[in-house]
Amino acid sequence: MKKLLVFLLFLFVFSSDCYSQFTPSIHNYTLAEYKAGNQNWDITRADNGKVYVANNSGLLEYDALVWKFFPLPNKTIIRSVLAVDDVVYTGSYEEFGYWKRDDFGTLEYFSLSKMIPDLISPNEEIWEIVSFNGKIIFRSFLNIYIYDFENVIQLRPSSVIISCSVVDENLYVSTLNEGVFLLKGKTLEPFYFNEVLLDTKIISINKYKDKLLLMTSLKGSFFLDKGRLIPTNFEINKQIQRHQLNEFSILDSGDMVFGTIKDGVFLTDNNGKSKFHISKENGLFNNTILGQSIDNTGNLWLGLDNGISNIELNSSNYFFNDISGKLGAVYDIVKYKGVIYIGTNTGLFWLDENEKLQFIEGSQGQVWDLEIIEGDLLCGHNEGTFIVDKNKFTNISTHTGGWTIKKVPERKHTYIQGTYSGLVKFEKISGEWHVKHLGKTTIPSRFLVFENPHTAWVAHATKGVFKFNFDDNFDTITSVKDYHHKGISSNYNIRVYNIRNNISFKSNEGWQKYEPILDSIVPYELLNDLLGKNSYIISDDNTDLFALKSKDGFIKFRSFNTAHDEFFLNDVFLKNRYIVGYENVSKINDSSYALNLDNGFMVINSTSITDANLYKPDIESISISDSPITLTHINEDQIDFKFKENIAVELSSSKSLNHFFEYNISEADVAEDDSLWYKIDGNRVEFSNLIDGDYLISFRTSDNAGNVSAIQSLNVDVYPPWYRDTLGYILYILLAGLTIVVFYSLHNKKIAKEQRLIKIKYQKAQQELLREKTLENEKRIVELKNESLQNEIKLKSKQLANNAMALVKKNETLQDIKKDLMINKEGFNNYYSYKKLVKKLDNSIVLKDEWEVFENNFSQVHDEFFVALKTKHSKLTPKDLKICAYIKMNLSSKEIAPLMNISVRGVETHRYRLKKKLNLENDISLVDYLLNIKN
Repeated sequence: MKKLLVFLLFLFVFSSDCYSQFTPSIHNYTLAEYKAGNQNWDITRADNGKVYVANNSGLLEYDALVWKFFPLPNKTIIRSVLAVDDVVYTGSYEEFGYWKRDDFGTLEYFSLSKMIPDLISPNEEIWEIVSFNGKIIFRSFLNIYIYDFENVIQLRPSSVIISCSVVDENLYVSTLNEGVFLLKGKTLEPFYFNEVLLDTKIISINKYKDKLLLMTSLKGSFFLDKGRLIPTNFEINKQIQRHQLNEFSILDSGDMVFGTIKDGVFLTDNNGKSKFHISKENGLFNNTILGQSIDNTGNLWLGLDNGISNIELNSSNYFFNDISGKLGAVYDIVKYKGVIYIGTNTGLFWLDENEKLQFIEGSQGQVWDLEIIEGDLLCGHNEGTFIVDKNKFTNISTHTGGWTIKKVPERKHTYIQGTYSGLVKFEKISGEWHVKHLGKTTIPSRFLVFENPHTAWVAHATKGVFKFNFDDNFDTITSVKDYHHKGISSNYNIRVYNIRNNISFKSNEGWQKYEPILDSIVPYELLNDLLGKNSYIISDDNTDLFALKSKDGFIKFRSFNTAHDEFFLNDVFLKNRYIVGYENVSKINDSSYALNLDNGFMVINSTSITDANLYKPDIESISISDSPITLTHINEDQIDFKFKENIAVELSSSKSLNHFFEYNISEADVAEDDSLWYKIDGNRVEFSNLIDGDYLISFRTSDNAGNVSAIQSLNVDVYPPWYRDTLGYILYILLAGLTIVVFYSLHNKKIAKEQRLIKIKYQKAQQELLREKTLENEKRIVELKNESLQNEIKLKSKQLANNAMALVKKNETLQDIKKDLMINKEGFNNYYSYKKLVKKLDNSIVLKDEWEVFENNFSQVHDEFFVALKTKHSKLTPKDLKICAYIKMNLSSKEIAPLMNISVRGVETHRYRLKKKLNLENDISLVDYLLNIKN
């Protein structure tokens, strides 16, 4: 509640009037986000930070990161909800009971109405649940049910029950027509009745100082003091009567919250004076408040007719929201003469005394810059530059696109403005503004800073940075130097600043600075370390406290002066409202800043900053391969699962805001590396493909500003796969033994086989040797036989030759005898005897039978000779064959002649003719031919 007091003090400082259009941070959750019914009848936040909502479709649970939906078994509408400790009680159509987490972390429903099935009235709905004296009270319009954690008791008054309120040690039961009752034990006793309250819906009864405060739906509010009913004089009474009060709460500070059916929420002080009004007009998603609850951090949760909202009453930062859309994108905000001026893409607006937007006529178009200079409010506009005074909008420069304007150092009343078409000089002389374009260049100049009185730097959107030099009177630009080849890391999206007399540049690659000695641009490691490579300044750079925008979407306020406390804005709902690339933080006064947004702006109070409390994550559920496991002793015991199974862990940190989760995984015996933290998308992370071993999985809650919570640890043991476990090792031993046996057996078989093969080889070799020996012997035998035959042939040839020679000798002898007889034929007395003797001699000389015997013997010796002769020379006559045989026997012509009974000359003649018949050349001997003739 201290934050609320700070807010009220801030409003008092900011303006003498109450800014009812200003609201705390409002977070709206749409049906598309929580994915259930549109109507949300009741809402509560548990001590662990989780929000539970009674929704048309069932029960909603929100852990500040993820919405979950749990339907009732009978699928009916849940009308009421209350979280007490770790139990969530709900009431619905003819049904009430409670939800509790089982050992697996799953929210499970238990019906209480089943304990009294005969007492539940037809069509009865439970509209309210309160906790009282260790009991849970369920209220419908007809009955009250008291649950003492053992039994359920029903109480039924005679009138319609409107509400139940706990004040101190009493439970007040308000009825429609019979007044107010007190619960005493198990009975309802009348407490107060007044005809004024007839047919009146008493929304709640609360303690107000030393009295009771009765809030009604349409009749306003009353004090009940010592039996007297006194109307209050609250200023808010008219509003709640007109818009029908439906919910009421009192903050610890005494301030009051009124939720209405028709016009959202009103916040008042303890005297009923309105402080601010939150409705659809300034940011609430819906105007019908069906349920409201204030949590222990001071935040207001609203169940709406369409959606859910959270209003951060404990925030020190507040918003001006324009839901109508006419404001558009805001580019600059300034407070001038007590009036707030807002420059947007649609024109210039100001807030009147009722905080209503007023448009300044003639300002339509893009407003870039609002600056209070020399007592005047100057507006840099796409049509030029104007002086603003309430509704007056006076043009003093036609040079379009007044992006920024900077005072010339050490020179009075002289300013340089960066425009679409270059640099423009503004000088105030005798109360009048004189404007002159400095020429030389038409470079669009959004970012402009001075290095010294006559030197300025300009950053171009795509062409890098330039240094300008001016003449003494600032009437012209004397030189322009391009530095895009002088060390600048990138020519795109360059911003230029003068930070503590250092010309500094911010590009996509980080921070750099100008080094005058080198006349070059070099890396600026100091700013890279202090501010971050991905952060850029979105406020004035010459103040002690400046604003940085990071790529992660949060805005950090910091200073080079250690006396200032640093703080940051890390609202995830702001990300969608930034004017990306044109974020701007304007200083309103010493402690107040304004951040431009789409359709509004945010007012930041630097004197009271909410600490970013991040809480240790809770493990909601753990599942192994989609099978949940119990969460008992999760911090003491180790979770074991098989190899190749995956483990999924669901986390929550319901008390943390704008957070996400990170995890670190390491082997159990290895110290965790603080740098290896990995962001989790959502609230669930799954680990798969872990090798066997012991692991320590650490979880923490983090935010974009680098804040972290305490660590939640989980010990995990991944069993080795069966092939690296005992069974595997036994199997390996068995396989090894079997392998050895098989190897030994195969080895023996191999040896036996080799021995058998060797034996067979030797046997074959021996057989081959024997065969070769046999063949050799047979060959030798054949050779011997051939030799014997040859010898026999030679012998027979010799015998044949001898026979032929003997025949020749015989024929010669007979020839000699015949010759002698012919010489001495005269000596025969008997001529007839002579003739007979000569005839015998002739017959002995030429005996045909002897030739046939010779031929026969010759054929046996030379069996192939005649065949070969006859085959090659078929025209040979028997006489030719005969002489060939004699020549074959190597007989001379003289020896052949007697055998042929012809002369030697006749033999020679016959030999000559025979050579012709055999077609022999002259150089070929007939004897050689016949000796070597073969088939």
